[in-house]
Amino acid sequence: MEIWLFFLRWVHFLSGITWIGILYYFNFIQTPFFAETEAPVRSAAVQKLVPRALWWFRWGAMFTFLSGILIYMHKLAEVGGSAFYTSPYGLAITTGGVMGTLMFLNVWLIIWPNQQVVIASATQVAQGKEALPDAASRGQWAGFASRTNTLFSIPMLFFMGAASHFPSIIGATSSGSLTAFWIISLVIIGVVELNGLVGNPKWTTKKPLGSVAGTIWAGFILTAILYLLFFSLLR
Repeated sequence: MEIWLFFLRWVHFLSGITWIGILYYFNFIQTPFFAETEAPVRSAAVQKLVPRALWWFRWGAMFTFLSGILIYMHKLAEVGGSAFYTSPYGLAITTGGVMGTLMFLNVWLIIWPNQQVVIASATQVAQGKEALPDAASRGQWAGFASRTNTLFSIPMLFFMGAASHFPSIIGATSSGSLTAFWIISLVIIGVVELNGLVGNPKWTTKKPLGSVAGTIWAGFILTAILYLLFFSLLR
């Protein structure tokens, strides 16, 4: 069993690095490059480069999610539900896992389907045909979801690390404080998710997702808010 868990952790780390690394590449490198480069170069990159990057991106997300779920289920079965969800490890890993799950769903249900439309449109234009009419809005919708994932990645990684390496983040808890923590945390996380997904995808900006700097700062602010909730409600 220890060998099995070690293998799962290895797969989780390796695929997670692949996923998040390409996520940061998309947001910190590719998107600013596309905004500054000429249309023919951008079109060629969308047809040839983006599909390759998206393949590693979405399957990195898939293997990260599946290996993480298996590790989570093993720990839950090993400790028991009541003890798990009142332990420092269980609370921290579940907090990170909620955001990680939303990120995974964003990849497969929002980013990938919309990017397929963008790629198909660029291919049609290269063949002398008309662009797909909703390609621009679809690309912007995928961009907002990708920025949301970038925002979530900062607190997600913090709490994943906190689960094993910062157990003193919480102490004794009561059922009332646990309920308050989960209600407030899930509402905040839900608002962040909705900000990236709901509304008119034709908007030119969506604060704080309209810039890389705003997205990063929002990620650190969300980390601080969730940590303060841990510190104030669960100690």
